[in-house]
Amino acid sequence: MKKPLAAVASAVAVALVVSACGAGGSSSGPSATAGSTKMSIMVGGLDKQIYLPFMLAEKLGYYKDAGLDVTLSDEPAGVNAETAMLAGQVDAVGGFYDHNIDLQAKGQSTEAVVSMLQVPGEVELCRADLKGTVTSPADWKGRSLGVTDLGSSTDFLTQYLAQKNGVSATDIHRIGVQAGPTFIAAMDHKSIDCGMTTEPTVSNLINSGKAYIIDDMRTADGARQALGGAYPATSLYMRTDYVNSNKDKVQKLVGAYVKTLKWIQTHSAADITAQMPPDYYTGVGKAAYIAALDSEKGIYNPTGLMPADGPATCLAVLQANSDVAGKSINLAKTYTNEFAQAAQNQ
Repeated sequence: MKKPLAAVASAVAVALVVSACGAGGSSSGPSATAGSTKMSIMVGGLDKQIYLPFMLAEKLGYYKDAGLDVTLSDEPAGVNAETAMLAGQVDAVGGFYDHNIDLQAKGQSTEAVVSMLQVPGEVELCRADLKGTVTSPADWKGRSLGVTDLGSSTDFLTQYLAQKNGVSATDIHRIGVQAGPTFIAAMDHKSIDCGMTTEPTVSNLINSGKAYIIDDMRTADGARQALGGAYPATSLYMRTDYVNSNKDKVQKLVGAYVKTLKWIQTHSAADITAQMPPDYYTGVGKAAYIAALDSEKGIYNPTGLMPADGPATCLAVLQANSDVAGKSINLAKTYTNEFAQAAQNQ
C-alpha cells in the first residue's frame, strides 16, 4: 500500500533536513555558492549503484559549476518519491523512466529529461535453500516475492516476469522490502522466496552464499532476454508543467548529468568508487563494491539520450500492470531529448 500523501510530505521534510546535514545527502554544503539556483531531487535509493550519477555529479562539483544548489534526498521506494514530486514537495525524482508511463495512465503529466541507464541493472535472486526448486519465474506460483515497494519499478518488472513465464500476478505474493539491509533481512528470515534488487545488495547476498540468480538484467543481453528489448531505467523526471516553466534550470541540471555520464565512461570503477561516500559500500566492502561496479559499468548511458526502442519496451512491460493495461499511452509525452541533446557539446 502506498503511503498517505501527508506522511510522504512529512518524510520529505525530514529527508531534506537530514540530507542538508549529512555529507552524503546534499550539495548545499561546501559546493553551494551565494546566488545559486536551488533545486530539490528525491532519489529512490541514493546508495544504489543504479542511482550513482546523482551523488557523483555532486562530488565532481558539476552542480556548482552549473550554478545550482541541489539538495538530494533519499527515499528507498521510488513510488513514494513520485508522490512527493506530484505534491510539489520536491522539484524532481531520480527514478525509473517507466513511472512516467504509469503516471500518464493515471492522468498525470510527467516526463524524463535525461536517461542515465540503458538497462535496469536489476537482478532477481532466490534464497539459496531453494536452488533446484525455483529455477525461473515459471516456478513462482504461490511464492513470496520481494520488491522495493508496491507500485515501484521492481513491482512492475516482477509482475511482467511472472506473466511472461505463465504465472498470473494474482498467484504471487509481492512484498515491499526496499533494498540493502531490509532486503537481506527478508531473505534471512525467509519472509521472501525470491526478490528483485541491485548492487551492492546483489554482491552481498551472492558472496555470502545466501542467494543465487535466476534473472540478471545488469547487461544489455540479460535485459533483452528477460524483457524483450532495451529497457531504459534510471532517469531524472519532473512534472511537465515544471519543465515548461523552468527550462533554463532544467537545462543546467541535465548538462551536469550529461557531463557526469561522460566522466563515468572515461574513468575506472575504482576512480568512481573513490568519489562515493564510504557508507555506500560499508555493508559489502570497498573491494566488492568496486568489482560489482566494474562488472556492470556498461549500464550507464553515455549520452543521456533516450534509447530509441526503450519507451516501447517499457510500455510492453507495464501492460502487465493493471493500471496501464488497456490504456492509450502517448510515449512521446513521457520523455524529452531536448535538454540532453543540447548538452552534448558542452
